[in-house]
Amino acid sequence: MSDENTGSTLWHGRFEGGPDEALMAYNASLSYDQRMWRDDIAGSRAHVRGLARVGLLDQSECDSVLVALDTVEAEMAQGRFEYLPSDEDIHTAVERRVTELAGAAGAKLHTGRSRNDQVATDLRLWCKRELTEVARGLFDLQHVLLTRALEADGAYLPGYTHLQRAQPVLLAHHLLAHGWALGRDVDRLLATVDRLDVSPLGAGALAGTSLPIDPAGNAADLGFSRAFENSLDAVSDRDFVAEALFDLALVGVHLSRMGEEWVLWTSEEFGFAVLDDAFATGSSMLPQKKNPDIAELARGKAGRLIGNLTALLATLKGLPLAYNKDLQEDKEGLFDSVDQVNLAVAALTGMIATATFVPEKMQAAADAETTAATDLAEFLVRAGVPFRDAHAIVGQHVRAALAGQGSLADLVAADERLGPDAAALVRPGVGVEMRSSPGAAGPKALDAQIDLYRAMLDRERAEFTD
Repeated sequence: MSDENTGSTLWHGRFEGGPDEALMAYNASLSYDQRMWRDDIAGSRAHVRGLARVGLLDQSECDSVLVALDTVEAEMAQGRFEYLPSDEDIHTAVERRVTELAGAAGAKLHTGRSRNDQVATDLRLWCKRELTEVARGLFDLQHVLLTRALEADGAYLPGYTHLQRAQPVLLAHHLLAHGWALGRDVDRLLATVDRLDVSPLGAGALAGTSLPIDPAGNAADLGFSRAFENSLDAVSDRDFVAEALFDLALVGVHLSRMGEEWVLWTSEEFGFAVLDDAFATGSSMLPQKKNPDIAELARGKAGRLIGNLTALLATLKGLPLAYNKDLQEDKEGLFDSVDQVNLAVAALTGMIATATFVPEKMQAAADAETTAATDLAEFLVRAGVPFRDAHAIVGQHVRAALAGQGSLADLVAADERLGPDAAALVRPGVGVEMRSSPGAAGPKALDAQIDLYRAMLDRERAEFTD
């Protein structure tokens, strides 16, 4: 959407004939950038008020254009706006309609402004709002994880490494592990919003303008924290889009990992949880099926989000300063990633909030004798045995138990280096109680973790209310 490469409405003076239909079809971005209409109108209002402040529009002209912009906003909000074939993008559509309504004053709307700084301004406004809303959705999901953690009431399950049972962990601890990851996502998104909070309006096509415009005043008018410092950078910078796409891709990765666990947990092989009917699907052929489609889609969409990031990075890597039409490719992937993450977060929030856990299945798996192996080794460590030696001693007993030479508890009890006190560590429910170090997966550490988690949510809430 460059002033140097646009539709006939804006460049006709330079060309003898009109553009070919194939060019217009390939050049157009209205089908997707029209979702920025509120931002385009907001930017235009600020620009018009700025022109009036420096005397490039008189008050009557300013008022006329502002009234026209109000009319366009109402038409778009009510679905009454009529797009024309010449409206290649949302910026053209708004300016064309304002000129129809305000006449000569409307034709001054683009004074001192290029579509290059205009679209960069619109996109930053859109990102400020929409990325903050994504963060709010993650905040809600974090709250659901906390609620379910508090409801877990001592339930525990196996913790896994390599998808092999490792040590028992409280269900609350497991759920909050995902909540902490989402907290980092919220932090990243809000940090990206802070970095992109710069107004490009006034940078022009690439080099500013000879007219006495007021970029700082326009930035303040639009709610940006600051104005640009280099016009070339202002119109060509899409770092903020790349950052946003990375943030969203990493959110998608975190949601994918959650989804994978719920696929496993709700299978008959695990049986750790049951989905509410409202958040599961059936089979067109198999009457018995209850499918975790939300969890599977959360897992599957991650690839799409990663693809949107890599596509933009590939687009940006070879671009010279300043604006190039390639930058039109910055929006579809961004819009898609925001949409997909919002859908995933809402669906997962509902799925987790309504699911039923099956503690007896979790605990039966976690109480397998072998999950006490590390506790047995640490029992020996407390008696002065070097850990590597302790590891070997317990490993030999595990091997013997798996070979059918006796239960692990009996083998441990019969070993004079271990004995009945150590064998007691193999009893059901004991292992999770042993996880007592700071930040660990047992009940002694959980209360402190919950306090820290709540403090994180309070900090996030404060960010949203500022």
